[in-house]
Amino acid sequence: MASKLHQLRAKATEASNFMVKNGSAYYKQLIEKNKQHIQDPPTVETCQNLSNQLFYTRLTSIPVRYEAFWKELDYVKHLVKHRHELKIEDAGIAALFGLECFAWFCAGEIIGRGFTLTGYRA
Repeated sequence: MASKLHQLRAKATEASNFMVKNGSAYYKQLIEKNKQHIQDPPTVETCQNLSNQLFYTRLTSIPVRYEAFWKELDYVKHLVKHRHELKIEDAGIAALFGLECFAWFCAGEIIGRGFTLTGYRA
C-alpha cells in the first residue's frame, strides 16, 4: 500500500511539474484557438446572462423534444403492430440497441461497486 502511495505521489509530482512548464503555453493556445466563444467583457453579469440564455433556450426546446419523443414512440408502436413486415436490419438495430443498454447497465454496476467485478474488496 505504501509503495502505491509513493507511486501516486511521484506521478502527481510529475504531472505538476509538466503543468508548471507547459501550462501557460497550453492555456494561451487554448484561449487563442477558441477566441470566437469568448464573451467580452468577462464579468459575472455576462456569465449570468449567458447562463440565463442557456437555461431559457433549453426550456423552450422542451415542446420540440416532447413531440419528437411521441413521434418515436408512435414509430415503435407501428413496428410492433406490423412486426410481420419487420426487416432483418431493423431487428438487428433493435438488438444492438438493447445490447448497448445492457452494456451501459453493467458498466454502471461495475463503477458503482468500485471497479470490482465481483463486489469483493481486498
